[in-house]
Amino acid sequence: MIKYTRLFITFLLAVCVLEARSQSTATTSSPYSRYGLGDFSSQLLPQNVGMGGISTATNVIGGYNSVNIINPAAYATMNYTIIDAGLSTNIVSLSKAGSPNEGVAGTRLSHITFAFPITTRSAIALGLVPYTELGYNYKQTAKNFGTSSPADTNAVNYVYSGEGGLSKAFLGYGFSIGKHLTLGGNVSYIFGSLKQDQSTEVPTLSNLLNSRMEDDKHVGGFNFDYGAQYTIDFATNRHLTLGYSASVGNSINVQHSFIVNQYFFDSSGNENVPVDSLVNTQDAKGKIKLPRINHFGIAYQKEASADNTPTYIIGADYTMGNWSSLTIAGANQGLQNSKMLNIGGQITPNPNALSNHLLVMSYQFGFIYQDTYLNVNNTDIKSHAVTLGLGIPLPHDRATNAFYKVNISAEIGQRGTISNGLVKENFVNLHLGFTLNDRWFQRFKFD
Repeated sequence: MIKYTRLFITFLLAVCVLEARSQSTATTSSPYSRYGLGDFSSQLLPQNVGMGGISTATNVIGGYNSVNIINPAAYATMNYTIIDAGLSTNIVSLSKAGSPNEGVAGTRLSHITFAFPITTRSAIALGLVPYTELGYNYKQTAKNFGTSSPADTNAVNYVYSGEGGLSKAFLGYGFSIGKHLTLGGNVSYIFGSLKQDQSTEVPTLSNLLNSRMEDDKHVGGFNFDYGAQYTIDFATNRHLTLGYSASVGNSINVQHSFIVNQYFFDSSGNENVPVDSLVNTQDAKGKIKLPRINHFGIAYQKEASADNTPTYIIGADYTMGNWSSLTIAGANQGLQNSKMLNIGGQITPNPNALSNHLLVMSYQFGFIYQDTYLNVNNTDIKSHAVTLGLGIPLPHDRATNAFYKVNISAEIGQRGTISNGLVKENFVNLHLGFTLNDRWFQRFKFD
């Protein structure tokens, strides 16, 4: 198993390097990330993404422990030390009426997590995941100098761009009360920067001053999640789990700066160095009031048995986000409350098969429908996707009882519409994760 350990370490280092490089660049390319704090990340691991994003009522899936950030009550079921790291790639085709389609893609860190049991009934988890992503660059052009007069032959460009994002570092604890009830909580630190620019330009006139407004936000503060799971046993290997979790809508700090620059274009249409700053202000620290997010879930699971029959899990989640309460430095962001439905499952044909590797793989499927928190041009922005996933177990070391698994999943879907001058996004989100389950920090007796 040394080769798998080396592979895992190499993969983990590659993830860390990619994350370090991505801190200064945009990791998404969506005009809808312009609103609020950017695109909100699901904070799901690939094995949950493949199942349509169900997570509130899941814990140990198909015999493998994983870190369920959405519901920290699931930590209590861990009986192995877990390391899980992964990447995700977002491929998007942007469509707008009267304009050619535009394709964009980006890769980022999806998660680095670590967890270990404290007792047989409790465990600690920690890690780093994206919280929001900001990335867009688009232009709107007004002909005739924006006056509609035929005498004005120059066009005015209004250029909008943004980059950055927020990350979430978390530390959580889960424990059992009795045989059926588990509780847990996360303490998280949300941090990062959001940079948004808006320019007004007439590049065909070299003697005309153009202007750009630069809006920078530096964010940092603590947030809290909590959850519960209740399991009903129908047999030793058949269970129904009910779950609930929530993210507290508390406030975190923001430092806001605002600059307005003026600049010329040269005769070749290249931007010169700004000649002055009309406004350059840095506000005192303000507050971002985060939304409260509620998750409800149900899952039915059949675990492995001696008769070598398939194992499976099927479930559903329903999430409500109070995004209408999001404020930045006291200003409401004009968002609406969101709703999301997740349905999905996983099946493993025969987890005990020795000769047929296809039988021990886990096959995942799911569906996601969301009424997002956006209403643009009096149009509600909706999103839907189908999901697929594959869990590939690697041969485990029977001497140390270490388990390795590669998790691959995909979301294929659509957000938005081309009606009312809006943009429709057709997207494919690919996720790759590497999971290690091992027994660390335990004493062994030798005869």
